[in-house]
Amino acid sequence: MNDGVNGVALGVFIFFFLAVTVLGFLAARWRRADNEHSLDEWGLGGRSFGTWVTWFLLGGDLYTAYTFVAVPAAVYAAGAAGFFAVPYTILVYPLIFTFLPRLWSVSHRHGYVTTSDFVRGRFGSKSLSLAVAITGILATMPYIALQLVGIQAVLDVMGVGGSANSNWFVKDLPLLIAFAVLAAYTYSSGLRAPALIAFVKDGLIYIVIAVAIIYIPIKLGGFDDIFSAAGAKFKAAGAGGLVPAPAGQWTYATLALGSALALFMYPHSITATLSSRSRNVIRRNTTILPLYSLMLGLLALLGFMAIAAGVKVTNGQLAIPQLFENMFPDWFAGVAFAAIGIGALVPAAIMSIAAANLFTRNIYKDFIKPDATPAQETKVSKIVSLLVKVGALVFVLTMDKTVAINFQLLGGIWILQTFPALVGGLFTRWFHRWALLAGWAVGMIYGTLAAYGVASPTQAHFGGSAKEIPGIGEIGYIGLTAFMLNVVVTVVLTFALKALKAPEGIDETSPDDYTADAGDPGVEVELPPATAGASH
Repeated sequence: MNDGVNGVALGVFIFFFLAVTVLGFLAARWRRADNEHSLDEWGLGGRSFGTWVTWFLLGGDLYTAYTFVAVPAAVYAAGAAGFFAVPYTILVYPLIFTFLPRLWSVSHRHGYVTTSDFVRGRFGSKSLSLAVAITGILATMPYIALQLVGIQAVLDVMGVGGSANSNWFVKDLPLLIAFAVLAAYTYSSGLRAPALIAFVKDGLIYIVIAVAIIYIPIKLGGFDDIFSAAGAKFKAAGAGGLVPAPAGQWTYATLALGSALALFMYPHSITATLSSRSRNVIRRNTTILPLYSLMLGLLALLGFMAIAAGVKVTNGQLAIPQLFENMFPDWFAGVAFAAIGIGALVPAAIMSIAAANLFTRNIYKDFIKPDATPAQETKVSKIVSLLVKVGALVFVLTMDKTVAINFQLLGGIWILQTFPALVGGLFTRWFHRWALLAGWAVGMIYGTLAAYGVASPTQAHFGGSAKEIPGIGEIGYIGLTAFMLNVVVTVVLTFALKALKAPEGIDETSPDDYTADAGDPGVEVELPPATAGASH
């Protein structure tokens, strides 16, 4: 690792960081609406984004700095098992093609801003809506923290703020500055800021991957030598080499499937989706987003390249930044570091907005101030988005980084438990609201307790997300096991509650809401202030 500051790389990094900062503030003027004081405008960009803006926004949202760092780091540390992210991002797009257009349609017609808005409207249950909202906020917080971990990894490799002997303030000052800038332009520009910056972020990432996948193998003697070096390392370590060991194949498959089911349950994924201007924009995006999966597959190969290049790090998260530092000229290493840094700013902004919208709509408005005006909702959401970022920053600065990673894994287990209420509700009203709430509770409790009992070489608890599947005996993803328990409880209790004629909530949606497009009769493209909260 570089003993001093890499001045050239740092200069390039600062240039791009300043450029996207300017874009972030200018975004407030981009497609400015007559009435800016509503969550539709601040939190969803006016629901006005077309195919390409939505594509870049979703790509910037889903393929984060942590993805850039952690996926190849997992391959670097564990071999082929780290590739699970590639099949799960392939599985997810046919899945979301079936339900995201329906969610967009019903949300557009009723002015829903969050998944909890839909759940409450569909099942007439504030309790179920609150459960979905709290789960979303809890699952999002460590995800934001990991974006800051990604920035911190880049700063460490560049030699900025990484010295253990320096004053804590000096050490963390670069991260504090990045946080302050992120908070400022998110507050002023809302979702328009990450939407505009996503063009720069994704462009840089595609350039870096394209160069890395050609330039680095040439310097290392070709892919034959890269795979040979990686295979030798894992064979010597007894880790199964370039193919997952038989004992790990259930884990690999269940983790890929469970992650695919969970990805678009995250609030930030839905926020980016609902910002699009038509149902067809969503359908088109589900067909072109797999281009990012191709990029992810190439990105994962960087883990093998780091092995072949002889990269040695005590923290696996530093492997890829260190690979760039070692292999690229300083100026292009700066470009690569900028891609990772900006790749953290875009999703962190969207995630904080999504978490803030959940709090505002489904906690503040539903339980604290039911008569809140659209302007008051927007003000609260802006303030909460700042608090969410502060919480993530405190998490990163005061806790061990592995804790953040483990809590993000736990967040994936949690968010998957909202699938029956959200996706099930988009296709059927058969599930009983109390049964859905009970199923959610069982899945949450089982998933949390099971994850608590997983130890790792460095953690006594929450050391991983895989455990023996009850009744099968194979090691599998805890989140998927919890999800299956959730579904079983929901179905059984629905039969029982319907037999007992337990009261069901009022469904405020109608069948044609789920297929409506912008411009169809009854679709509210822009809600006036008098009706913006009518369904809540």
